[in-house]
Formats: sequence, structure tokens, C-alpha cells
Amino acid sequence: MRFARVNGVVIHHAVRGAPDRPAIVFSNSLGTDFRIWEAVADALAGDYRLVLYDKRGHGLSEATPAPYALTDHVADLALLLDHLGIENATIVGLSVGGMIAQGLAALRPELVERLVLCDTAHKIGTDELWNMRIEAVTKSGIASISSQILERWFTPAFRAPGNADFIGYTAMLERTTVDGYAGTCAALRDADLTESTRALKVPVMCIVGDQDGSTPPDLVRSTARLIEGARFEIVQDAGHLPCIEQPAATAALIRKFLQQ
Repeated sequence: MRFARVNGVVIHHAVRGAPDRPAIVFSNSLGTDFRIWEAVADALAGDYRLVLYDKRGHGLSEATPAPYALTDHVADLALLLDHLGIENATIVGLSVGGMIAQGLAALRPELVERLVLCDTAHKIGTDELWNMRIEAVTKSGIASISSQILERWFTPAFRAPGNADFIGYTAMLERTTVDGYAGTCAALRDADLTESTRALKVPVMCIVGDQDGSTPPDLVRSTARLIEGARFEIVQDAGHLPCIEQPAATAALIRKFLQQ
């Protein structure tokens, strides 16, 4: 395990691969930690230097008091890359991780070679949605709404009671700190990246699961259309987290994009 204090918060992270390899940085979604990327990272290992990290309030990273702004998460990642001496990387971000990736490309464009935006958008959800989430988890804990979240995350086949992986990812969600979850809900509520994302000039690929209930394909497609030259790909038989349900297909799309 590796930890670093950056931007006033301790961030848990992992680095794989030789320093002279092209860097790929993975940013995870709300209510998860960097273990969601393990199968994708395994498929890409050897050819790249891989950085995985838990954003603040998630996994083993420090949970500062809520609320957070998206710029807090963006600065955390920028300063983590500075700490690691990574000057240019492909940023792969899922959901809020994808918004962090977009924000990093706008704030510190010199750090970003390419973007892979998974199941994300320039604007996600409404004030009402995020305020209801914040109130529910603050009063009653994440478990009180986890079933609703998991229905958006995963396909019906994955949510089968006998699927041990589904039980494990349910535990990952429900063990997220309340500050981390509610704080990041506030960051999502307050973030609208439409104009900065429209101005992006780096190569971008947008990916979405065909059964994503959180950021449906049409929403992700609308983000791809904002960005000149962006590619758009749909992963079949996947919900909001194709890196979990379809890691081989997700990794293949990333590898192909990086080789072009």
C-alpha cells in the first residue's frame, strides 16, 4: 500500500509498471475504490505504467469533512501526479472519475495526453437528485439507498443473489464513508463542465455500458458530441461499471484507442 499527503489530504494509491512506459491513470466512481479497475489493469499490465488511486473519502484515502467541490478532487489528482513525477498520462475516469478527468484536462492540460471517459458526462444528475442522496445517507447511512444505486450500477444478470462478486461490490459501496459519499454528491451536484469540456483539444473516447442506469448511453453520447473528434463506444451486457461486468471488452477498447 502507498499513501501520500497531497492538497491537505492523504491519498491511497498504487503504481504498477516501469517508469519509462506510457502512463495510464484510473479514477473511480462514487461509492467505489480503485479495486474496480483491477481486471482492466491486469489486461493492460506490461505495456503501460498504471496508476490507481482512491479519491478522497473513498477506499483507504482520508475522508475530510463534507461537502467537497469537484475542484477538490481535481486538485487531489493533479498534485498526486506531481508527487509521482508523472508529467503526461492517459486519464481513464468512470462516472465522477470521468468528471475529474475532464476537470484535470481543463485545469492542467499539460498533464493529459488522452481521455477515456467511461459512463460519465459533462453534467450528471440534478440538484434534487443529489440533495436527496445527501439527506438520505447523512440521516440513515448508505445502506438505506444501496439497493437503488445497485440497480443503476449492474445488469439484472450480475445482481443475481448467487453472484459472490455482487455481494462484494455491495459491501464496497456500503462501507464508503458518509463524508466521502455525501461530500462527492455535493461535488457532482455543483459541477457543470459543459463549456470546458466543449473546449477540450485532446483525443477523447467515451465508453458506456448498454444498460447503464446512472449515465445512460444517450447522455454519454451527448458528451462525446460536445468534443471535436471524440469517439463513442457502447459496451454490451454492462451497466454503469463495465470495468467490472465486461473488463476484457473495456480493456480492449482502451488498448485500441491508445494504439491509434
